Order: sequence, then C-alpha cells, then structure tokens
Amino acid sequence: MKKYSYIIIDDGAESILKTQTTASGFSELSFKASASNFQEGLELVLEHKPDLVFLEIEPENLSSHLSLTFISELHRFFQEIPKIIITTNKKDKAFDAIQYGVFDYLLKPIGYIDLLKTVLKLKKANFEVKTIGAIEEQTSTVIDNINNVTIPQNIQKPLTICIKSYGDYRYLNADDICYFQADNNSTDIYLNTGEMITAFKTLKHFESVLTYPFIRIHNSYVINRNYISRIHSGNSICYIKNSTKKIPFSKTYRANVEQIIADFAAGNYLEV
Repeated sequence: MKKYSYIIIDDGAESILKTQTTASGFSELSFKASASNFQEGLELVLEHKPDLVFLEIEPENLSSHLSLTFISELHRFFQEIPKIIITTNKKDKAFDAIQYGVFDYLLKPIGYIDLLKTVLKLKKANFEVKTIGAIEEQTSTVIDNINNVTIPQNIQKPLTICIKSYGDYRYLNADDICYFQADNNSTDIYLNTGEMITAFKTLKHFESVLTYPFIRIHNSYVINRNYISRIHSGNSICYIKNSTKKIPFSKTYRANVEQIIADFAAGNYLEV
C-alpha cells in the first residue's frame, strides 16, 4: 500500500491538531511536520518534500502571510510541487484555488468522510499515473532491428517558468524562450513569437536556476542553444532562428560558445 507523506501549514494550533487527528485515521497518510506561517511552511516542504500539503489560506493571524501565493512560491523550487489540499473555514476562495491547480478544497473542521473522498481521489490518481506510465514505457521503447538493441526513450515534462509581479502570474514554456537579456536589475525575456516579457530578477539569477539548453555567452545574454541558427566566430556573434537579431558573445564566455559548436557537431551532423 502506498503511503502519502504530508505536512500541515496552519496558523491555528488547535486546527492543526484537529486535522492531524482526522488524518491519523487513515493508514495511507503519514504525518511529517506542521508549521504556523509562510516561511516555516516553505522550509518544511523543501526539507521533507511531502506528497501532500494541507494549507490554510485565510488565517486569523495575518502576520503568518498564509495564502494561495504559497503555491506560486513552491513552483520556484520544484518541477512538480506536492498535491495541495486547501483547509479553510470559507468557500469563497474555492474558484481562486482551482486556478492554482489545488488537488482538493476542504472546509474545517475536516470530517472523516471528506478526507476519505480525498484519499480515494489520491489512490485513483496514483493508479492512473501508473497505468499511463506503463503504456508510455511500452510505446516509447525503440527497437533497433539491425543491432537488436532496446533503447528506452525518456519522456521529460517541459519546464514551465512563472514570472510573478504584484499578484500577476505569467506562465512561460521554457522551450519557447529564445534568449534572456539583462536590463540593470531586471531581465527581458524574448520568446519565439517575438514577444518580450520583463522579469524583475537579474540575469545572474536566471543563469543560476536554469540548465542546458540555456547557456550564458555574454555579460548581458543567456541564450537558448536550440534557437541558434548561426555562429560567426570572427565577429563574435550568434544569430537567432527566424529573426534578424544578432547576439554578441564575449571572450569571457567563449568556452561556452565553443561547447555549443561541439554540441552541434556531436549530433546528427553534416559539415560541407
């Protein structure tokens, strides 16, 4: 039987105890820890990486800063966040919670039957994931008939980048980003549609959190290797696909550019 680890984030000690007491009636649920405010809750999630988070979003103690924005903060650190179960006294935030993709929305005090329904939903979701995974494993296996070699093809969920600004959440598919350009303490993000979006983070921040195919080639630029159409070493310039944009690269990052050239050559490559 699969166990689902969970933590409780709630500003009320009595409320935490009631939720934990109800959850203790389910052998499938394994309690890890509890927190009473935003920061402590975030640290617990990062430490324990639970399957579930019971989250209060309308706290009595406003200094706890508990709200739906906690979910957005998790997206900064996880490719796939824990399943969020909202626990609160009111129904009026249910629609907003749905927009954040929460797994369930329970009114306090949480009843046994309500939590039973949640646990059953978890089991059903887990079963469906296993079934889909088994099908994908079968259909994503490539047979090399010549060498009789079975090659598994890994399927990775695309990275989504959330640009957050004063309650505005903009979700970008990382595969659609051509390059990042520094603009003082902010960064301009250029998409393959020609659109530009500004994020109030430094270019160094993006360099530190992003990995291949995003590569820094200049003090002012991090480029998506997949959108490079041409590299002119003599002029120290990279060209972007379907664009007139020319991006310079500097001596400091020349080794990165040489790595990009080597990466192209290591693929299905013909030089004429």
